[in-house]
Amino acid sequence: MIDNATLLTAIAFSSAALMLAMLISWLNTRSDSYLVSWAMGMALIVVSLAVLGLRNGRYDIALQITAFAPLIAGMALVQLGAYRFATSSNRLAPSLWLGFIALSSMTLVFLLGFSGPATVILNAWCALFMALSAYHYWGARQEAPLPMIASVILFGLTGLSFLACSILLLIEGEMVLLTPPNNWAEQFNSIMAIVGLTGLGALALTLNQSRITRRHRNEAQTDAMTGLLNRRALFERLQAQEIAPHTAVLMFDIDHFKQINDQRGHGAGDVVIQHFGIIMQRGVREQDIIARIGGEEFCAVLPGMALESAYAVAERIRNDFDNHPARMVSETLRATVSAGVATSAMGETFSTVLSRADAALYAAKRGGRNRVNRDAPRHAY
Repeated sequence: MIDNATLLTAIAFSSAALMLAMLISWLNTRSDSYLVSWAMGMALIVVSLAVLGLRNGRYDIALQITAFAPLIAGMALVQLGAYRFATSSNRLAPSLWLGFIALSSMTLVFLLGFSGPATVILNAWCALFMALSAYHYWGARQEAPLPMIASVILFGLTGLSFLACSILLLIEGEMVLLTPPNNWAEQFNSIMAIVGLTGLGALALTLNQSRITRRHRNEAQTDAMTGLLNRRALFERLQAQEIAPHTAVLMFDIDHFKQINDQRGHGAGDVVIQHFGIIMQRGVREQDIIARIGGEEFCAVLPGMALESAYAVAERIRNDFDNHPARMVSETLRATVSAGVATSAMGETFSTVLSRADAALYAAKRGGRNRVNRDAPRHAY
């Protein structure tokens, strides 16, 4: 078996390398604050291992508290990082309170002189933090099933190794430990700390990079002002495809939008654009596709919808925008919108249906604006 000092050194170097990698990754993406939680947790684990590695034969209560307090705090921060990564939540209080309770309960028992039960508590809390981390990742496994499930397994095995240490100490029943525990569970725990921390760190950095890539792709496909798809994303999805019969395409154009910008400023125009984007989102179904495709032009694609039903949707959106104007702090910004509606026939592409909806839109503009115009229906079969 590998001696304990060698295992401690290996774990310390592994944790230090992961801490640096996470800090470097965080410096590139400051919004990913969970990386800071992980890095701080790894730093505290390194401190704990350094204290144990430099103990020079000592194993009194003062050294145990000095070594194990940063270990349990580090495990709590690793769990906090897993929670924040898996849930995208910035809540700190529940995890910090849990870490405080764990640290206080362990330290109190150490101070009472019962290093055996205190070490049992230490291992039990570490097992719980690993189990909670596994639970958070399991709940978010749909984001990236394979690496998430691999992380769950590593968290689970590392937690089991801590739990095994706790159970063996309970069985041995020693109230005061004068030397570090030395049994198969401790060896298993040390090996799992190396394998688990290294594997989890690598998976965490991989998942973080994958998330950054998806974020950049979404940003490239999203209109920054409204949060809707942009023109590029809409056409990439649909332009070259034949769309199913009875797919409705709705085109909207805000009336006299240039006058809003000229008379009230571009800030007012931005508010109107954002407000209409919200109205579009609440006017369509969850499965429908909506996009901002130009300055004041919007498009909605509604699968499986007949012309009359699509007309009713467009009319509802037009009416909602007319009756619920956008508001700034000092004024109400009244505006109207015109719309054109077309539905697809068998074998039609998105581009051809869009052209017909666009023609219907400009017929509505010529007819007086603030109205919805239907394109002549095509035979679907």
